[in-house]
Amino acid sequence: MIDLRSDTVTRPTRGMLEAMFRAEVGDDVLGDDPTVRRLEEATSEFLGQEAALFTPSGTMANQLALKTWTQPGDEVIADRWSHTYIHEVAAGAALSGLSFWPLETADGVLEAEAVEGAIRPTDIHQPVTRIVAVENTHNLAGGTCYTVAQLAALRELTRRRGLVLHMDGARLCNAAVATGVKSSDYGRLCDSVTLCLSKGLGCPVGSMLAGSRDFIERARRYRKMFGGGMRQAGYLAAAGLYALEHHVARLADDHANARRLAEGIAGIPGLDVDMARVQTNMVYFTFADGAGMAEQVMKAAA
Repeated sequence: MIDLRSDTVTRPTRGMLEAMFRAEVGDDVLGDDPTVRRLEEATSEFLGQEAALFTPSGTMANQLALKTWTQPGDEVIADRWSHTYIHEVAAGAALSGLSFWPLETADGVLEAEAVEGAIRPTDIHQPVTRIVAVENTHNLAGGTCYTVAQLAALRELTRRRGLVLHMDGARLCNAAVATGVKSSDYGRLCDSVTLCLSKGLGCPVGSMLAGSRDFIERARRYRKMFGGGMRQAGYLAAAGLYALEHHVARLADDHANARRLAEGIAGIPGLDVDMARVQTNMVYFTFADGAGMAEQVMKAAA
């Protein structure tokens, strides 16, 4: 059986494992792991930013960004079903004392007009709006992508209103491959951006956080505070370097396979697929008759 639960259940290729085996390592907490430094330099260029930081997970990368940009009591505007809001165990509240203003969207994409309407007025009774957080691609919306125009409109708004624009780019490579927009062209429109190496790219662990040099140096201190300081992390960083060089273009194969799967599911009576949302490597479907069909599928799978 092919495991299609998630693009996180991949395994390293032989070439990636060989690169990990050959990696030159040091102590990353002390700043002397050469392979980690190479990955951070390569990723900062890949994402159109000045500097980058290697972290154990996408959740930590996002939470480091929120922590570094904010003070307790600040507010984050995000999509109602975004990973940062739904799937990070309320870390923004627990670790940084933040509140969220979740907006309903049609396809996981925040539009500038709606975001501007959610920015808090200057009022001592209300939190201070500090960050607009976008997710590209958007997981629970089915892998949908931002256009450059949509992101540029948010960039203009956040600069005009003195806000931070953060991108959860866990699957940014998927968006870049699907739209033909370079990851750096997406990334340079944001104040900070993350990239997950273990989603779709095949690495066993690891995510990147990128931004200005000053921002990354402040985030590095919080990484240590959050328990994300790793020692001979170059073995893991080598996997990331290999993935950026060899696995990004192959995401197009994932997208083609997802489209083929979606078309097949759409042809099954009782199953519904919104083909407009099958833009990258995800396929979500619903049961037309509710629980009845779902029970039949579960029995067949068992």
